[in-house]
Amino acid sequence: MESLFRRAAGQLIHVTSLPPRLPGIAQIESLPGTDGPWSIGDLGSGDIGPGAYETLRFLHRSGQRWWQILPTGPVGYGYSPYQSPSSFAGNPWLISPALLVRDGLLKQEDLDDARSGNTAQDLHQVNFEKLSHTRFELLKLALGRLSTTRPDWTQHWDDFRHLNREWLDEHCLFTACKASHYGQAWHQWEPALQRREPAAMESWKGRLSEACQLESFIQFLFDRQWKELRAYASSLGIGIIGDIPIFVSMDSSDVWAQQHLFELDEQGRPICVAGVPPDYFSETGQRWGNPLYRWDQHHRTGYAWWIRRFQKVLELCDLIRIDHFRGFESYYAIPSEYPDAKIGQWHEGPKHEFFRSIAAGLGKRTDEELPVIAEDLGFITPQVHQLRDAFGFPGMRILQFGFGDASASSLDLPHNYPAHCVAYTGTHDNDTVVGWYQSVAGGASTRTQDQIDREKAYAIRYLDCTPDQIHRAMTRAIWRSVASLTITPIQDLLGLGSVARMNTPGTTQGNWIWRCPPGLLTPSLADWLGDLTQTYGRSA
Repeated sequence: MESLFRRAAGQLIHVTSLPPRLPGIAQIESLPGTDGPWSIGDLGSGDIGPGAYETLRFLHRSGQRWWQILPTGPVGYGYSPYQSPSSFAGNPWLISPALLVRDGLLKQEDLDDARSGNTAQDLHQVNFEKLSHTRFELLKLALGRLSTTRPDWTQHWDDFRHLNREWLDEHCLFTACKASHYGQAWHQWEPALQRREPAAMESWKGRLSEACQLESFIQFLFDRQWKELRAYASSLGIGIIGDIPIFVSMDSSDVWAQQHLFELDEQGRPICVAGVPPDYFSETGQRWGNPLYRWDQHHRTGYAWWIRRFQKVLELCDLIRIDHFRGFESYYAIPSEYPDAKIGQWHEGPKHEFFRSIAAGLGKRTDEELPVIAEDLGFITPQVHQLRDAFGFPGMRILQFGFGDASASSLDLPHNYPAHCVAYTGTHDNDTVVGWYQSVAGGASTRTQDQIDREKAYAIRYLDCTPDQIHRAMTRAIWRSVASLTITPIQDLLGLGSVARMNTPGTTQGNWIWRCPPGLLTPSLADWLGDLTQTYGRSA
């Protein structure tokens, strides 16, 4: 079998950040499987419709082998894809209304009416509040037309429900109950429903049957559209890198439906929560608030829930980045009553047994390559490295981190990379390269201006570039390294400043809203990237 980690390159851009498709911008002639044109227009967010297909064409022209995305589940608190109310469901907002027009479930005038209130700002930032209402109404319209316009889909929907019954029914009921409780977290519902008493469950299923049916249909549409997109990517020789956050949201169907798998008290509240202790970057550490796993319970089931989770992601993606990989070796437990992470304890994770069980559940031999990238950033112990290397997982290297102490010994500098790693200019949690270079001391920064200036001077000397070309110089530096896979956030390819930053850890406002402006993914840019990729032997 050819290694997943042969020398290659890719771009990181989440689905919601895909550029709007407007008339006259990088048009492609038709949708796969039709002779008609794409529906023109935009509803305020990237989705898995026309813009996604055109972005794949851009990646193909530029010789990219990989498209990396963030988690594709429904978003939760702060609109974060890392706080999803489901580890298995798809995000309804990613469903393409344009494809529903193609398939006869929506009319062009439905889209025209939906975007009539759009502003120019909607082309540059995601307005989640507006987006959720607009798309939800369109999805209800689509369900209402199913029996008359696409009766042939009824059996496909039934098949989908049967194949996904282990999570779908619970997710649909959870979503319907949450809406019925005006968005309240499940541990604030009436005690009988919190505890999932049979009589209460049957009563709510009956009351909310229509809402459950709608959510089931929405998940069917997401699955259908995503698999079509993935097949198109595969036809171009492009794989998709997905993302599994190690922890799940407390307010999720996962926790509500499988309470015995999590460290909860008798009232269904977390005993301890996840995070990381104080370090150089934070005096109080990071308190994420996710409930912790009862690993002994997962062990008793052969890690069945986790195996299903991996299987679901691999239905959508070719390669999985595991966020906070170190938590499988040891994890930090913060008593839930404490407001920060200064008090907590390290506990042993499931370690090697976990990944052996995952491999077996996926039908892999122990000597086969699991499709995993280990996010091994931050303070990492030798034991974490040993776990990573025992299964042959590549770790990550972030070039922005390489200049912090102005020393050639940094493992994040390209001349120190191992071949079996994934190198990035930055991640979704970093500032953009241009924003990083233009940064000054102040705000929440722990660096002095003198430290920042030394970093900048060392970066310019190391990269042998002028400041206005730092984003291209960083891209070139990792492309020519020995790292088997190199990826840049598309903001760095475009040379955008801090306004294009995707997420600032530890904050809850202004994150996840960035969109790629229209017209920037040009043929000339694709040709520049393609030439660079071919020069350093990374072409698809």
